[in-house]
Amino acid sequence: MATLSKTKENKFLILFGLIMLVELICANVPTLKAAHYFSKPAILISLLVFFNAYKQHLEKGTQSLMNMALILSLIGDILLLFEKEGELFFIGGLASFLIAHIMYVLVFLKKKGNVKKSGIFLIATLLYGGVLFYMIKNNLKELMIPVFLYMMVILTMANTAFIRNKGISKRSYNYVFFGALFFMVSDSLLAVNMFYKSIPLGELWIMSTYGLAQVLIVLGVLKQNKQLR
Repeated sequence: MATLSKTKENKFLILFGLIMLVELICANVPTLKAAHYFSKPAILISLLVFFNAYKQHLEKGTQSLMNMALILSLIGDILLLFEKEGELFFIGGLASFLIAHIMYVLVFLKKKGNVKKSGIFLIATLLYGGVLFYMIKNNLKELMIPVFLYMMVILTMANTAFIRNKGISKRSYNYVFFGALFFMVSDSLLAVNMFYKSIPLGELWIMSTYGLAQVLIVLGVLKQNKQLR
Protein backbone atom coordinates (compact mmCIF):
# COMPACT_ATOMS: atom_id res chain seq x y z
CA MET A 1 0.00 0.00 0.00
CA ALA A 2 1.41 3.38 -1.04
CA THR A 3 1.61 5.88 1.80
CA LEU A 4 1.60 9.64 1.45
CA SER A 5 4.76 10.99 3.06
CA LYS A 6 5.51 14.68 3.49
CA THR A 7 8.18 14.42 0.77
CA LYS A 8 5.73 12.91 -1.72
CA GLU A 9 3.13 15.49 -0.81
CA ASN A 10 5.58 18.36 -1.36
CA LYS A 11 6.72 16.93 -4.69
CA PHE A 12 3.13 16.74 -5.87
CA LEU A 13 2.38 20.27 -4.69
CA ILE A 14 5.34 21.56 -6.70
CA LEU A 15 4.09 19.70 -9.78
CA PHE A 16 0.53 20.91 -9.18
CA GLY A 17 1.77 24.47 -8.78
CA LEU A 18 3.58 24.23 -12.12
CA ILE A 19 0.43 22.88 -13.80
CA MET A 20 -1.58 25.76 -12.33
CA LEU A 21 1.02 28.28 -13.48
CA VAL A 22 0.96 26.91 -17.03
CA GLU A 23 -2.84 27.00 -17.04
CA LEU A 24 -2.98 30.59 -15.77
CA ILE A 25 -0.52 31.68 -18.46
CA CYS A 26 -2.30 29.78 -21.25
CA ALA A 27 -5.72 31.06 -20.19
CA ASN A 28 -4.63 34.70 -20.15
CA VAL A 29 -2.23 34.91 -23.12
CA PRO A 30 -4.21 35.02 -26.39
CA THR A 31 -1.47 33.36 -28.45
CA LEU A 32 -1.50 30.36 -26.08
CA LYS A 33 -5.27 29.78 -26.05
CA ALA A 34 -4.92 26.47 -27.92
CA ALA A 35 -2.76 25.06 -25.11
CA HIS A 36 -5.49 26.10 -22.64
CA TYR A 37 -7.57 23.14 -23.89
CA PHE A 38 -4.88 20.82 -22.50
CA SER A 39 -3.62 22.73 -19.47
CA LYS A 40 -7.04 23.18 -17.84
CA PRO A 41 -8.00 19.45 -17.83
CA ALA A 42 -4.48 18.67 -16.56
CA ILE A 43 -5.43 20.20 -13.19
CA LEU A 44 -8.07 17.57 -12.38
CA ILE A 45 -6.22 14.77 -14.14
CA SER A 46 -3.23 15.34 -11.84
CA LEU A 47 -5.51 15.34 -8.77
CA LEU A 48 -7.20 12.12 -9.90
CA VAL A 49 -3.86 10.36 -10.35
CA PHE A 50 -2.58 11.68 -7.01
CA PHE A 51 -5.72 10.74 -5.08
CA ASN A 52 -5.85 7.22 -6.50
CA ALA A 53 -2.18 6.65 -5.71
CA TYR A 54 -2.74 7.21 -1.97
CA LYS A 55 -6.45 6.49 -1.31
CA GLN A 56 -6.11 2.88 -0.13
CA HIS A 57 -6.47 3.66 3.60
CA LEU A 58 -9.85 5.33 3.02
CA GLU A 59 -13.12 3.43 3.15
CA LYS A 60 -14.46 2.28 -0.21
CA GLY A 61 -17.44 4.62 -0.13
CA THR A 62 -15.22 7.66 0.35
CA GLN A 63 -12.92 6.52 -2.45
CA SER A 64 -15.82 6.14 -4.88
CA LEU A 65 -17.46 9.45 -3.98
CA MET A 66 -14.18 11.35 -4.25
CA ASN A 67 -13.44 9.82 -7.63
CA MET A 68 -16.91 10.74 -8.86
CA ALA A 69 -16.46 14.31 -7.59
CA LEU A 70 -13.11 14.68 -9.32
CA ILE A 71 -14.26 13.08 -12.59
CA LEU A 72 -17.38 15.25 -12.69
CA SER A 73 -15.22 18.32 -12.01
CA LEU A 74 -13.00 17.31 -14.93
CA ILE A 75 -16.05 16.94 -17.18
CA GLY A 76 -17.27 20.33 -15.98
CA ASP A 77 -13.92 21.94 -16.76
CA ILE A 78 -13.94 20.48 -20.28
CA LEU A 79 -17.52 21.57 -20.99
CA LEU A 80 -16.84 25.11 -19.76
CA LEU A 81 -13.93 25.35 -22.19
CA PHE A 82 -16.57 25.47 -24.92
CA GLU A 83 -19.16 27.67 -23.18
CA LYS A 84 -18.84 30.35 -25.88
CA GLU A 85 -19.97 27.79 -28.48
CA GLY A 86 -23.41 27.60 -26.91
CA GLU A 87 -25.38 27.85 -23.69
CA LEU A 88 -25.75 24.06 -23.45
CA PHE A 89 -22.04 23.75 -22.71
CA PHE A 90 -22.40 26.14 -19.77
CA ILE A 91 -25.49 24.32 -18.47
CA GLY A 92 -23.71 20.98 -18.83
CA GLY A 93 -20.69 22.32 -16.94
CA LEU A 94 -22.94 23.74 -14.24
CA ALA A 95 -24.73 20.39 -13.88
CA SER A 96 -21.45 18.49 -13.68
CA PHE A 97 -20.14 20.70 -10.91
CA LEU A 98 -23.48 20.63 -9.10
CA ILE A 99 -23.34 16.82 -8.90
CA ALA A 100 -19.63 16.98 -8.00
CA HIS A 101 -20.51 19.20 -5.03
CA ILE A 102 -23.18 16.71 -3.96
CA MET A 103 -20.50 14.00 -3.98
CA TYR A 104 -18.31 16.21 -1.77
CA VAL A 105 -21.28 16.80 0.55
CA LEU A 106 -21.71 13.02 0.94
CA VAL A 107 -17.98 12.62 1.65
CA PHE A 108 -18.02 15.34 4.30
CA LEU A 109 -21.17 13.97 5.97
CA LYS A 110 -19.35 10.69 6.62
CA LYS A 111 -17.31 12.61 9.19
CA LYS A 112 -20.16 14.73 10.52
CA GLY A 113 -19.63 15.86 14.08
CA ASN A 114 -21.51 18.24 16.38
CA VAL A 115 -23.95 20.35 14.32
CA LYS A 116 -25.23 22.45 17.23
CA LYS A 117 -22.50 25.06 16.80
CA SER A 118 -23.10 25.48 13.05
CA GLY A 119 -25.99 27.97 13.29
CA ILE A 120 -23.96 31.16 12.96
CA PHE A 121 -21.95 29.81 10.04
CA LEU A 122 -25.16 28.65 8.31
CA ILE A 123 -26.72 32.11 8.70
CA ALA A 124 -23.53 33.79 7.45
CA THR A 125 -23.35 31.61 4.32
CA LEU A 126 -27.05 32.11 3.58
CA LEU A 127 -26.63 35.89 3.86
CA TYR A 128 -23.57 35.70 1.61
CA GLY A 129 -25.47 33.64 -0.95
CA GLY A 130 -28.47 35.96 -0.76
CA VAL A 131 -26.39 39.07 -1.45
CA LEU A 132 -24.61 37.38 -4.35
CA PHE A 133 -27.86 36.14 -5.88
CA TYR A 134 -29.42 39.61 -5.55
CA MET A 135 -26.43 41.08 -7.42
CA ILE A 136 -26.65 38.73 -10.39
CA LYS A 137 -30.37 37.81 -10.61
CA ASN A 138 -31.37 40.45 -13.17
CA ASN A 139 -28.97 39.00 -15.75
CA LEU A 140 -29.70 35.31 -15.19
CA LYS A 141 -32.88 35.11 -17.30
CA GLU A 142 -33.64 31.42 -18.06
CA LEU A 143 -30.62 30.37 -15.96
CA MET A 144 -32.15 31.72 -12.73
CA ILE A 145 -33.39 28.36 -11.40
CA PRO A 146 -30.25 26.34 -12.34
CA VAL A 147 -27.96 28.96 -10.83
CA PHE A 148 -30.11 29.22 -7.68
CA LEU A 149 -30.00 25.43 -7.22
CA TYR A 150 -26.24 25.43 -7.79
CA MET A 151 -25.77 28.13 -5.16
CA MET A 152 -27.80 26.15 -2.63
CA VAL A 153 -25.70 23.06 -3.25
CA ILE A 154 -22.35 24.83 -2.87
CA LEU A 155 -23.57 26.54 0.32
CA THR A 156 -24.53 23.08 1.58
CA MET A 157 -21.07 21.83 0.65
CA ALA A 158 -19.44 24.61 2.69
CA ASN A 159 -21.67 23.91 5.68
CA THR A 160 -21.02 20.16 5.64
CA ALA A 161 -17.29 20.95 5.51
CA PHE A 162 -17.80 23.15 8.59
CA ILE A 163 -19.43 20.35 10.63
CA ARG A 164 -16.94 17.71 9.45
CA ASN A 165 -14.97 17.02 12.63
CA LYS A 166 -15.63 13.42 13.73
CA GLY A 167 -12.42 11.44 14.23
CA ILE A 168 -10.21 13.57 12.00
CA SER A 169 -7.07 15.61 12.56
CA LYS A 170 -7.14 19.38 12.78
CA ARG A 171 -5.06 19.60 9.61
CA SER A 172 -7.52 17.42 7.69
CA TYR A 173 -10.41 19.56 8.93
CA ASN A 174 -8.71 22.84 8.02
CA TYR A 175 -7.68 21.66 4.55
CA VAL A 176 -11.20 20.59 3.62
CA PHE A 177 -12.91 23.57 5.25
CA PHE A 178 -10.71 26.16 3.57
CA GLY A 179 -10.94 24.21 0.32
CA ALA A 180 -14.73 24.53 0.50
CA LEU A 181 -14.45 28.26 1.21
CA PHE A 182 -12.11 28.75 -1.75
CA PHE A 183 -14.64 26.88 -3.91
CA MET A 184 -17.30 29.35 -2.79
CA VAL A 185 -15.01 32.27 -3.61
CA SER A 186 -14.11 30.85 -7.03
CA ASP A 187 -17.73 30.24 -8.00
CA SER A 188 -18.73 33.66 -6.67
CA LEU A 189 -16.08 35.35 -8.80
CA LEU A 190 -17.24 33.35 -11.82
CA ALA A 191 -20.85 34.37 -11.21
CA VAL A 192 -20.00 38.06 -10.78
CA ASN A 193 -17.74 38.00 -13.84
CA MET A 194 -20.43 36.39 -16.02
CA PHE A 195 -23.63 37.95 -14.74
CA TYR A 196 -22.77 41.25 -13.03
CA LYS A 197 -19.63 42.98 -14.27
CA SER A 198 -16.25 42.00 -15.62
CA ILE A 199 -13.53 41.51 -12.98
CA PRO A 200 -9.99 42.67 -13.86
CA LEU A 201 -7.86 39.53 -14.35
CA GLY A 202 -11.02 37.57 -13.59
CA GLU A 203 -9.85 34.30 -15.17
CA LEU A 204 -6.67 34.40 -13.10
CA TRP A 205 -8.52 34.84 -9.78
CA ILE A 206 -11.23 32.30 -10.66
CA MET A 207 -8.79 29.55 -11.65
CA SER A 208 -6.34 30.29 -8.82
CA THR A 209 -9.01 29.91 -6.14
CA TYR A 210 -10.53 26.92 -7.95
CA GLY A 211 -7.24 25.03 -8.14
CA LEU A 212 -6.49 25.82 -4.50
CA ALA A 213 -9.97 24.60 -3.51
CA GLN A 214 -9.64 21.26 -5.26
CA VAL A 215 -6.14 20.44 -4.03
CA LEU A 216 -6.98 21.37 -0.42
CA ILE A 217 -10.07 19.14 -0.42
CA VAL A 218 -8.13 16.20 -1.89
CA LEU A 219 -5.30 16.58 0.62
CA GLY A 220 -7.72 17.02 3.51
CA VAL A 221 -9.66 13.87 2.68
CA LEU A 222 -6.46 11.86 2.20
CA LYS A 223 -5.34 12.97 5.66
CA GLN A 224 -8.64 12.42 7.45
CA ASN A 225 -7.76 8.97 8.85
CA LYS A 226 -4.25 10.02 9.86
CA GLN A 227 -4.49 11.69 13.26
CA LEU A 228 -0.87 12.90 13.42
CA ARG A 229 -0.57 14.38 9.93
